[in-house]
Amino acid sequence: MVSTTLMKLVAPCWKPSVEGENSNNRGGDVSGRLDGLLWHKDSGHHVNGDFSMAVIQANNLLEDHSQLESGPLSSLESGPHGTFVGIYDGHGGPEASRFLNEHLFNNFKKFTSENQGMSADVITKAFLATEEEFLSLVKKQWIIKPLLASVGSCCLVGVVCSGLLYIANAGDSRVVLGRLEKTVKQVKAVQLSIEHNASIESVREELRSLHPDDPQIVVLKHKVWRVKGLIQVSRSIGDAYLKRQEFNKEPLLAKFRLSEPFHKPILKAEPTILVQKLYPEDQFLVFASDGLWEQLSSQEAVDIVQNYPRNGIARKLVKAALHEAAKKREMRYSDLKKIDRGVRRHFHDDITVVVLFLDSHLVSRSHWHGPLLSVKGSGGVPAST
Repeated sequence: MVSTTLMKLVAPCWKPSVEGENSNNRGGDVSGRLDGLLWHKDSGHHVNGDFSMAVIQANNLLEDHSQLESGPLSSLESGPHGTFVGIYDGHGGPEASRFLNEHLFNNFKKFTSENQGMSADVITKAFLATEEEFLSLVKKQWIIKPLLASVGSCCLVGVVCSGLLYIANAGDSRVVLGRLEKTVKQVKAVQLSIEHNASIESVREELRSLHPDDPQIVVLKHKVWRVKGLIQVSRSIGDAYLKRQEFNKEPLLAKFRLSEPFHKPILKAEPTILVQKLYPEDQFLVFASDGLWEQLSSQEAVDIVQNYPRNGIARKLVKAALHEAAKKREMRYSDLKKIDRGVRRHFHDDITVVVLFLDSHLVSRSHWHGPLLSVKGSGGVPAST
């Protein structure tokens, strides 16, 4: 059953539609444009430079959600200012990724205030607090909506604050830095996030070491490595059925239930975190759900950002990915564009892209007196305030 609220969110994307490059601006300059299955905000300004965002829907219900927040990073007036980017790639449904879009940044601001500053610990606390809130929602709705226990989301967060970059990831979304290598005068791709996908050997080894008594912790199924034969990611927000034994029973559907009880969480919610100083050579960041990286390499994405105008660059990346998806199926891009949501998922995944330009003279800002900025790409009708 789809809730009334959710139906309102996705209704405009339920009719057959084609994403285009020259559609009328239905959302205005603040909220971006919604062109059929494609939403894009071609340009905007954050504390540390310019940005560009785009989302293409492939699933029946868009499972990717995203946000960009620029300005105060805590609820204290004296708190730090900076930019927060979140990429939430849902699976099993849109509920967990939408929950992240609504709650994670508020938790982040709360812990930044309590700790009187930014830190890796603040981000981890925000992840785990949001996870607990979602699992509490699953428990509350267990009888009326047991399938919520099988819904989860990858969670990639980037924070630029006072000359430092914080990257936190749980799942298989990716952020890539475009860094100018002066000796060769080229912008090179530097992957900053660590991905948690069972297709990666080190992830399988981590799972085996954490669950030494379970020979079935990772299973090769139809040529794809999956955790317990069910899911590819090893870290996520949600997926309660693989974290708490209390949900491994009826009324959850049999296909999600494990035959053997488990005594500790199979998946983790803790993110892998990187903190590093930003330098003038650091040109831009490309944040994207794995739908982009299934079609483009990190260097290909960086080359596109470097070689084309900033305005509309996120949309340019999405279009490049769709061209690749069409090529793989030996079809024309113009024909792929005609395929509606749902069926479109057989050709590519939902794709969310946020490109954050880092203007070196702005990166060390700790306070900003410009307008607050909050942009969300979600639910078929991305909105910003």
